[in-house]
Amino acid sequence: MNKIKLTPVKDVYNYCKPYIIAELGSNHNGDMELARKLIIQAKEAGADCVKFQSWSKDTIFSKKTYEENYFVADDYRNRTDYTLEQIVEEFSISEEELLEMKAFADQVGIDCTSTPFSKKEADFLVDKLNSPFIKVASMDLNNYPFLEYLAKKNRPMILSTGLSELYEIDKAIRTIENTGNTNIIILHCVSIYPPKDEQVNLRNIITLQNTYPKYPIGFSDHTLGTSIPIASAALGVCVIEKHFTLDKNMFGWDHKVSATKDEMALIVSETQRVNTALGDFRISCVEDQERKSSFRRSITSTRSIKKGEIINAEDIDFKRPGNDIAPEFINFVIGRVAANDIESDKPIKYSDLV
Repeated sequence: MNKIKLTPVKDVYNYCKPYIIAELGSNHNGDMELARKLIIQAKEAGADCVKFQSWSKDTIFSKKTYEENYFVADDYRNRTDYTLEQIVEEFSISEEELLEMKAFADQVGIDCTSTPFSKKEADFLVDKLNSPFIKVASMDLNNYPFLEYLAKKNRPMILSTGLSELYEIDKAIRTIENTGNTNIIILHCVSIYPPKDEQVNLRNIITLQNTYPKYPIGFSDHTLGTSIPIASAALGVCVIEKHFTLDKNMFGWDHKVSATKDEMALIVSETQRVNTALGDFRISCVEDQERKSSFRRSITSTRSIKKGEIINAEDIDFKRPGNDIAPEFINFVIGRVAANDIESDKPIKYSDLV
């Protein structure tokens, strides 16, 4: 987590290179060989972290949901291959598997963590997996007893803010702060998979920066393609989270809204480029003197001027290069007497004036 600067992102000197989280979620489809491939490709794409989701069939849905066999667009009521309960169980990752993936990620050289969906899973992530931070899913932002429990783990916390109003975000932050934990990163998020462009509201990032100036602000993205997360970098986000897959057409929940290796590599490289280009707020000339002189203009003559003649306004023009008298000193030249003969269409020098 030391890769993320815990400083105000709106501070002119503290924009930081976005920390890129490749959200694996359940895109491993319960297959740890697939999970290994995802970890390798996320590393090759330049992501800083891979993140799983730690839930089981007992910690994510109630019995009522399983009996109805339906969740949002996941309608299993007329399927013959899987029930909702079966697919949840198959797509979950066990503690043993997660430890195995963490060890593999360490070998590959990429951070690894998971999002807990229960106290037991949070205990495991902190005590056994030694997660560098605790990621809170949008669904739990208003789960204030759970937030308090997580905050007391005294790990940096990353909050996704999908589904939430500002007062709920504020209450979540106060809940965490009241435990003494102030290592908080807030992610703007829209929990629609995928949202329409007009639903993304990237300016919410600015609102969060202004509302919580002491906390870094990031973006958890569910849009299609790469344009929106890259655009978020221009607003100074310190974290970008994006679902990651090997194949958008693969069977599973989030593959269609996930980035492929090539897309993730583009997000990584282009957000770094945007971050570098942001620079700072101070206006200062970065061009060297040679370039300035080559591009700018000097006062030049429009005719041959004889020694002793008075130089009038119609006798001068402004042309490159800018090595001699600058146009801003026009009133210094007009009305002066020529000290020498001055050729037509040549720069007028100070030595040419009496």
